This record gives sequence, structure tokens and C-alpha cells, in this order.
Amino acid sequence: MRGARDQLVTPMRVVSIGIILSVVLVAVAFISLSMGPAEVSMGTILGWCAGMGSVDQTTSMILADIRLPRILLAGLVGFTLSLGGVVFQALLRNPLAEPFILGVSSGAAIGAIGGIVLGLGFSVGVPMLSFISALATILLVIGISSRHGGLESSTLLLTGVIVNAFFTAVIMFFIATASDSRLHSMLFWLYGDLSQSKYIQFSVCLPLVLIVSGVIYFFSRHLNLIVGGEEPALQMGVEVEIVKWIAFIGISLVTGVVVAFSGIIGFVGLIVPHLMRMMLGPDHRLLIPASALGGAIFLVAADTVARMIISPSELPVGVITAFLGAPFFIYLLKKRGSRWNQD
Repeated sequence: MRGARDQLVTPMRVVSIGIILSVVLVAVAFISLSMGPAEVSMGTILGWCAGMGSVDQTTSMILADIRLPRILLAGLVGFTLSLGGVVFQALLRNPLAEPFILGVSSGAAIGAIGGIVLGLGFSVGVPMLSFISALATILLVIGISSRHGGLESSTLLLTGVIVNAFFTAVIMFFIATASDSRLHSMLFWLYGDLSQSKYIQFSVCLPLVLIVSGVIYFFSRHLNLIVGGEEPALQMGVEVEIVKWIAFIGISLVTGVVVAFSGIIGFVGLIVPHLMRMMLGPDHRLLIPASALGGAIFLVAADTVARMIISPSELPVGVITAFLGAPFFIYLLKKRGSRWNQD
């Protein structure tokens, strides 16, 4: 493990790790396709994908209209949340940071719950209000945290915590006053709900996520220097404030978009980046793509467990990630500083 961490990061190594993780992601996706209340054999799935063999209409509908869009959206959400975890941990230089640290999750939740209260549908209305609310939250947090044209990491962190606390109180007010029929929808969404996944949601999120991912990767060397301290990074010629503004806004926007469709799913941005950092080292040229693909693998697997654990009913996927993430968070609290500082 240590030898793998100490290897020089080269384009060939980045591509190799990316291919390996992509293959694992495809394998997990195929396994997920086969699992559910109505089990489908792997041979049937392979024949369906290749357009060969006879697949009855019911099985084809289950695969094409229910499971595949859910797997695609789960992978994209996991990709985005884990990418956000890497970026926030680097910019805030805090190993416990993750995408929801800026209050994006609670901001998106306010909009989504407002849509549910108004009786809007999950296909357009609820996600749209959720995204608008998340965007307003981003602008609020950054506006409060900016000082003399710059962003102070400690102020940003504290502002996110305060905004989260306030919005959580508002959310609890909505839940306390909601009717029974709407209460179930609210609670499911708050803990991560991928049951309403559609191809259109994946199509809307994918281009924005790819663009932001490319921009973030372009700044991977800058992030390596910023982790070592802003002053040394400035001396090395890094425009720290510009990088911080671009990264915070980009990651917060894509997080707001995916949260609008998936609900609040915590700990993905905490668990996966740390595991990848332990296995592959701290260089963001490799850590960024590895963590993003690892997040996609993790969330597809977690959502499969959420669908199967109490089948034919299902749990919100956020329950599964919280079961795994809470002990991991405690572990990081006990070990905080050792692994991070060594890297």
C-alpha cells in the first residue's frame, strides 16, 4: 500500500487507475442491474445490452425504465459528491470537510420541501425549486464570507455551519406542520431518494458535471500547493483567491444540481476521498479522478443495498451512507492530523 502511494504520478498511471476504476464501476452497475425484487440473470442483461436474445416486455421495462436511469443518476451523484469532498478538503485544509459544508444541502432541501408543500412534481417542480434555493444559498454564504475581495477559509467554514443550523430549523418547522401524506415524501427526500430517477435528470446533470470536473482537474497542481499553505502557494505563483472562487462556485453549483434530483446524501464526500488518499497518495492529479470514480462506485453499491436490504420495500440511500459514514467520521476525528499531516 505504501509503495503504491509513493509511486510517481504520471499521465500513464492516472489513465491506468482511471481505466481500472471504470471497469469496476461498470461491473458494479451490471450487478446492480441484476438485483431487485424481480431478479434478472446476468446472461439476460448481457443479451439485452447487446440487443441479442429475447427479453420479455416486463423485464425490458424494469431494466430500461427503472433500474438503468437510477444507476446512472446514482453514479453521477456519487461522482459529484466525492469530487466536492476532495476540493473542499484541499481548499479548507480540513480533512473533515465535505460538499455539504457550505450549506448547499440544507439550502437545496428548503427549496425541495417548499415544492412538496406546494404540491409540485418530482420530475421538474421540486428539483427546480431545490436548485434555485441551493444557488441562493451559495451566493449568501460566499457573500458573507468574502472580505476585501477574498475568501477566508475559516469564515467560509463557520458560515456554512451557521447557515446549515438555521435552515435545519426551518426544515424541522415544515416537517412538524406537514400533513401525513407529504411528510413521507419530505423525509424520504431528506435522506436521499433516487427512486424518482429519470434519464432527463441524468442528461441535465452530466454536461455541467463534466465541465466543472475538467476545470477542477486543470487546477489539480494548484490544489497540491494550496494544501501546503496559502502563503507558500502564493510564492509559487498560484492565484489562490481566483482558484478558491472558481472551485467553490463550480463545486457548489454541481452539488446543488445533483442534490436537487437525489436529495441529501451525506458522507460520500468524506469516506471516498480519504480511502483514495490512503491508497493512492495526496497528489490531486490522481486523487481527483480516482475519488470521483470511487464515489460513483460507492453510491451505486450503496443504492443497491438500499433497494435490497428490506426488499420489496427500500430505504433512502442516505441511511446506508450514514451507517457507513458515521463510524468513519469518528475514526477520522480520533486520527485527525496524523495521516493528513504526513501527506
